Amino acid sequence: MLDTTLAASNAIINAVFIALPMLGSLLLAFGIYQVVMDLRSSSKQKVLDRLRDRGRKGGGKERAVQESILRKRAQELTAGSLDTWVSKLSVVPKLQTVLDQANLPWSATKTLVNLFALSLFTIAGGLAAQYSILTALAAGGAVFALPLFYFSHRRKKRLKRLVTQLPDSFELIGQALRAGHSLASGIQLASEQLPEPIAMEFGRVFHEQNLGIKIEDAMKGMADRCGQMDVNFFVTAVLIQRQTGGDLAEVLDKMGVVIRDRIQLMGTVQALTAEGRLSGWVLLALPVVVFIVLLQMNYEYASTLLHDPSGRMLLFAAGGMQLMGLAMIKKIVNIKV
Repeated sequence: MLDTTLAASNAIINAVFIALPMLGSLLLAFGIYQVVMDLRSSSKQKVLDRLRDRGRKGGGKERAVQESILRKRAQELTAGSLDTWVSKLSVVPKLQTVLDQANLPWSATKTLVNLFALSLFTIAGGLAAQYSILTALAAGGAVFALPLFYFSHRRKKRLKRLVTQLPDSFELIGQALRAGHSLASGIQLASEQLPEPIAMEFGRVFHEQNLGIKIEDAMKGMADRCGQMDVNFFVTAVLIQRQTGGDLAEVLDKMGVVIRDRIQLMGTVQALTAEGRLSGWVLLALPVVVFIVLLQMNYEYASTLLHDPSGRMLLFAAGGMQLMGLAMIKKIVNIKV
């Protein structure tokens, strides 16, 4: 049995050492191909640079808005054949939405390609360092998954801040409308006076309508980018007012009051459920801390879970159940407002 295991391990190591040069050659060829494609698209890049008007001095907000408008077109012009193939995956539009909502100027296709290549390098490095296949696969999966969790966390943080800025933006636009300004002027004022991220979204709406897009379509695009119920209510109210008329400033004031009350209620709910969320994190960390303490106090006893195959299976099963328990606790305390 031991000889069979050693033979299988040697065969895997030999296969890895054979596959690594092949993989390196493929990556080298891909890098050369990307360089050639970049050189061929240099003229297109010059056009994009001219459209961005990099030589003109302007504020950071305005440059960020202009780059966000041209980002999708730039990604289409510089995409290679591998990116085109990856872009056909169903998960790419969802990931691109997450990146846009997190305000990351990256292409979803290139992000997936880079994460997959980095994961393969991690797995190959783990096998070359004579780690077990399961450990190498776990490390590669972590390298692939951790950036995705970061994107999701940054997206949630940005959207939460955007929602908290909506009442102030509604109040500012309403005051601009009462002063006799048009809706476009009120949106421009909000983009100039308010902080990020709401300033960037309103600034993009203003620049899009300056480029010839109807303000209704530009606001619909903002609602699609944000994906928030409060933004959808705002866009719906504006569209109805543009079609039927009415006092938009009063509507915005009432919406601001409703959103402020809902944010206050959400804070109350978060305070009341803090104990449950803290209990989930404590229950997740407690077994890990106890296991580390046992490794220090009685290594021979606790190391069975690390070296014995059955122990490793139990360890992974326990970790999976811990994560399931944390997910269930978060589901219980996550009260929709």
